[in-house]
Amino acid sequence: MARRLHPVGLDFVETAPLRLVFAAGVSAAPGAVYRALAEDVADWPCWFTAVTMARATEGGREVRLRGGARLRESVLAADPSSRYVYRVDETNTPGLRALLEEWRLTPTDSGTRVQWTFAVDGPAPLLAGIRFGRSGLGRAFRDATRKLDGRIAAAAP
Repeated sequence: MARRLHPVGLDFVETAPLRLVFAAGVSAAPGAVYRALAEDVADWPCWFTAVTMARATEGGREVRLRGGARLRESVLAADPSSRYVYRVDETNTPGLRALLEEWRLTPTDSGTRVQWTFAVDGPAPLLAGIRFGRSGLGRAFRDATRKLDGRIAAAAP
């Protein structure tokens, strides 16, 4: 890993210079979604196609993305009933100053509302590029939640 990022806290999800928020409904219960996010880390590539490798580390995760990005993350909040939050501590991605992701899980009558907040800081050209790519991130999120929901349903007894 080449670069260390700013060690932002949980408040960054609200104060980041750029916040992209996506939401989708799934039929799976919040606990099952939480397990997939926080406990079955190595399975992320099976349902989130942007992820090529993920593994749990002490206090966090190591992740590789399509295109070659590598991330070392620290988990900041892990509440099985409501959310999973991590920040990127180190990356080989140029320009990033800080990156935090929050997955909020809200029970619904039909399953779970999954909300993903992508909170980022960097120079203006980088933030403009991320804004430009918002629709692609949204599509990746929707595809991932759909695949995750199907995977959870297939594994259910």
